[in-house]
Amino acid sequence: MTVLAFVIGITLMVVGLAVSIALHEIGHLVPAKRFGVRVGQYMVGFGPTLWSRRKGDTEYGVKAIPLGGYISMAGMYPPSPKEGSRAGTAGGGFFATMVQDARAANDETLSGDGDTRVFYRLPVYKRVIVMLGGPVMNLLLSIVLFTIAFSGIGMQTATTTIAQVSPCVPASATATSCAATDPASPAADAGFQPGDTIESIGGTAVSTFAEASTIIQRSAGTALQVVVLRDGAPVTLTLTPAARESDGQQVGFAGITSQVEYVRQPVWTGATTAFQNVGAVAEIIVQLPQKLYGVVHSMVTGEQRDPNSPLSPVGVGVLAGEAASSSAPILDRVAFFLVLLGSLNVSLFVFNLVPLLPLDGGHVVVALWDGIKRTWAKLFRRPPPKPVDATKLVPVTFVVVVLLIAMTAVLVLADVVNPISLTGQ
Repeated sequence: MTVLAFVIGITLMVVGLAVSIALHEIGHLVPAKRFGVRVGQYMVGFGPTLWSRRKGDTEYGVKAIPLGGYISMAGMYPPSPKEGSRAGTAGGGFFATMVQDARAANDETLSGDGDTRVFYRLPVYKRVIVMLGGPVMNLLLSIVLFTIAFSGIGMQTATTTIAQVSPCVPASATATSCAATDPASPAADAGFQPGDTIESIGGTAVSTFAEASTIIQRSAGTALQVVVLRDGAPVTLTLTPAARESDGQQVGFAGITSQVEYVRQPVWTGATTAFQNVGAVAEIIVQLPQKLYGVVHSMVTGEQRDPNSPLSPVGVGVLAGEAASSSAPILDRVAFFLVLLGSLNVSLFVFNLVPLLPLDGGHVVVALWDGIKRTWAKLFRRPPPKPVDATKLVPVTFVVVVLLIAMTAVLVLADVVNPISLTGQ
């Protein structure tokens, strides 16, 4: 059953990733069509086509490898310069051939010089909207997932209701059982029982277990009047916390643990969590070379991997599988899956904003540069410049793609050889 649950968890994450990619591409598709751009293909995945159907100008389909997707818009770049012109001469060599191939592929999407249903002819702000539509869709999906997890299911919170009463004060903080010589715990001496709900301690009303713990920890050796609700009736107990050493300080110890329940958070918690994760992911991307070095170092040396290191889709799938096959209550596993998928969508949002082609952020930069050139020409009453020919950046795009493939390969290998585990082992 555990193996089956593990496989189910991975399968659900693969489906979740595919849905996230599909919505990302819809984020591009809808504004592109709204602005009149001819879209030839909408595909989820890469590799061989498993299914496709044409509707109007667009072929919709699913491919075999659900690790990406794309839409094919007509005229992503302006037509190739006419032969014989300086701009149309790319010279020889590998990169020059790539530029010519990119221009040829782009020209195939154009129906003629008078074709107006092309991307490059859109105003700058519309091009930016089209390119940002995908990442923004991932951000919105992450907010929805976090909102379901935290406001629909709730966040696990320690309550003031007692779950267990320790029978003794263990000799050490790491002890898991009581020895015959261990004294009775203050809570046991005071008469606490599982199911009691703490109302106040030392005359101070408490609404969370954290508030109760704070008072107990600072009251070592001091008798406290504690009011608890037991079977609906108030009962007053006298608790004298024992003194235990923690981080070089004496703190009070009672010997009680609380019940944990799901507490639904305000509806804006999902959005707050998403934007907090945006900052965390952005920090990881800024530190990516250092993070990747740490991943390789831990993989080679066998040291425990940094839990905050980047993951490949394989690593995310392993975490989903572990969560699904754990012994935690089903609601815990569902909440974890939602949070994990939400975090993945935040990563897709931030990563796609990196201002390098072929990522969406790179296309946004190209559009903005085109807008700056046009504004400059207009300010100084010069003729409108030609549209920016981003095919000249194909060599840079090639280098970025190679680096992305190499990074993915390293992370996949690390996630197989030295994966991040929920158990920390």
